[in-house]
Amino acid sequence: MASSAENVPGAAAGKSRFRNQKSKQENQGDSELLTVPDGWKEPAFSKEDNPRGLLEESSFATLFPKYREAYLKECWPLVQKALNEHHVNATLDLIEGSMTVCTTKKTFDPYIIIRARDLIKLLARSVSFDQAVRILQDDVACDIIKIGSLVRNKERFVKRRQRLIGPKGSTLKALELLTNCYVMVQGNTVSAIGPFSGLKEVRKVVLDTMKNIHPIYNIKTLMIKRELAKDSELRSQSWERFLPQFKHKNVNKRKEPKKKTVKKEYTPFPPPQPESQIDKELASGEYFLKASQKKRQKMEAIKAKQAEAVSKRQEERKKAFIPPKEKPVVKPKEGNLLMKLKLMWLPSKKRLRKQRIRNWEHLQLKNLSLRWKQMKRKRRKKSNIGKEKNKK
Repeated sequence: MASSAENVPGAAAGKSRFRNQKSKQENQGDSELLTVPDGWKEPAFSKEDNPRGLLEESSFATLFPKYREAYLKECWPLVQKALNEHHVNATLDLIEGSMTVCTTKKTFDPYIIIRARDLIKLLARSVSFDQAVRILQDDVACDIIKIGSLVRNKERFVKRRQRLIGPKGSTLKALELLTNCYVMVQGNTVSAIGPFSGLKEVRKVVLDTMKNIHPIYNIKTLMIKRELAKDSELRSQSWERFLPQFKHKNVNKRKEPKKKTVKKEYTPFPPPQPESQIDKELASGEYFLKASQKKRQKMEAIKAKQAEAVSKRQEERKKAFIPPKEKPVVKPKEGNLLMKLKLMWLPSKKRLRKQRIRNWEHLQLKNLSLRWKQMKRKRRKKSNIGKEKNKK
């Protein structure tokens, strides 16, 4: 009995160690489950997984715009070929302008009809067939983001949509490289094809752009995240300290009013009743005066006001006769006086202009006088020549 009692604490210690080891293993298992190993790929859904097929047929139909009719006519045989591999029928109705996909008795994959529906939706939203066919793969998904109702003003909507595309499609190309998704902006929708993680980022960037947040900020954060994901140690840590915090600089602050009205404290009691004229007269004692006394008081008050007005008027009249205070005479320094004289004799703009006009007039008069003298000389010479001829 004694030996069994001695072994009890040792057994308890062993159990506690085993529990600790088990809890550690469970924690490690949870962390491993949360992280997807590199190069892991989900096995494809084959006919062996569902040998009996589907119980009922299901179908989906979508309309397409008139401008897509010519392209869909060309590529429809390729669409049918791609869907026939998965035993799904596809029909194109050009009269109604619709595309329909439906399952058959041979269809074994229950989710392929959803992928076929996404395929025809993408084709209707101007996505090329080469890119739209990728949706039939298991590791590829799509997202059609509606942006038409996010901005009311048409001009503003067009500007923000162009901002998402960027100059010569550079912003869209950068977004595609960072998210590993194909992005197509067409009309009031943005179609994206790629992995689930990339589609999440694309949706965020598109919605932020339509909310007047420039896509370059989100692209910067995506670039930083891409570099951080390469480090195995930082995968399980928070990345907030590495990501940039952008602040809105063009926030319109509400202008504060000049006169601020301070609200009074709320009281459940009503305000006191204002005093009437009779109450005021009773308080001052005027109520008990006779009519003649009241009249005399009024006359005295009027006379006092008149006396004040007369005194004010007389003071204003006397102001005109009060001599102004003379400034003390300051003897000017020699240097300052010379400077003042120089400044006085400096030619102003008006003087210079007048001087130029005078100079020009003087030159004109000189030229005229010279011409006149030359004319006189010529006439004299002519007259002298004529007299000599007459003499001969």
